[in-house]
Amino acid sequence: MRELTFAEAINEALHEEMAQDGRIYVIGEDVRVGYGRGGVFGVTNGLFARFGPDRVIDTPISESAIAGTSVGAALWGMRPVAEIMFSDFIALAMDHIVNSAAKMRYAYAGEATVPVVFRTAFGAGVGAALHHSQSPEAWITNVPGLKVVMPSTPYDAKGLLKSAVRDDNPVVFFEHKYLYNRLKGPVPQEEYLIPLGKADIKHVGEDLTIIAIGAMVHQALAAADLLGNEGVKVEVLDPRTLVPLDRQAILESVKKTGRVIIVHEAPTFGGFGGEIAATIADEAFYSLDAPIKRVGAPFTPVPASPFLEKFYLPKAENIVKAAKEILE
Repeated sequence: MRELTFAEAINEALHEEMAQDGRIYVIGEDVRVGYGRGGVFGVTNGLFARFGPDRVIDTPISESAIAGTSVGAALWGMRPVAEIMFSDFIALAMDHIVNSAAKMRYAYAGEATVPVVFRTAFGAGVGAALHHSQSPEAWITNVPGLKVVMPSTPYDAKGLLKSAVRDDNPVVFFEHKYLYNRLKGPVPQEEYLIPLGKADIKHVGEDLTIIAIGAMVHQALAAADLLGNEGVKVEVLDPRTLVPLDRQAILESVKKTGRVIIVHEAPTFGGFGGEIAATIADEAFYSLDAPIKRVGAPFTPVPASPFLEKFYLPKAENIVKAAKEILE
């Protein structure tokens, strides 16, 4: 099977969906030919040449305008894909996302739909410092009415984005910027979709479950290899969709292994891992053979120093350390 980068997989999904549905358009900062390749990360490459100015719309630097016009267009029957270049600045669009997009279907008893996807790049590891490196998924998951997606592989990115674009609910689609052009993986040429709300077991095991999201899935897989060398069979579970969360898959894995570590790049305090931990404590407490462990970033802004950024980010070694503490 051919291999695509994370960015190429997302780009291909956009090309395919725009080709089959004329209501879909892309809007954002520099999405036409910005930086000579379609956005700062090249994800919208080729869309302007193929679909023209009416369906690939460059905007001023105003996340509020991007989100507000997209919500309005979605209410009138269009299906916008709105790019918020860096997830840090989704805060500037929160009113439209949280108080408009998320509430409309409920407010109108299902008669109104808001089929908009907010694509946004998140995460550290590229030296972008404190204002362009955050992982704000926990802000968004607390809002009823939004679906929240966070793929970790090119295969998942393409299949999940196609499903998100076809969904009649507003979706916030988090794309880790470190993975865009550094990660390649198999992506089928034929049509496929991945349903929202379905987790994936990335590595099968029976001694310990590691639940990891975003780029941390790859640190979890590295930790699984290290622990495997010591005879520990690790299961790595990637929720892929944070809302709706595949609780059944999580509980089944934890009940099988009896031990669990939850890993995300955002600070541990207040992070989405706490919600997963609470679910396990509520519904699988008597299956646990050890306390639930969480691995995340320290409660501090992302450092500008490359050396400190490496120290800030959770790594496989941190996961292995946590594993040994609950395997004793």
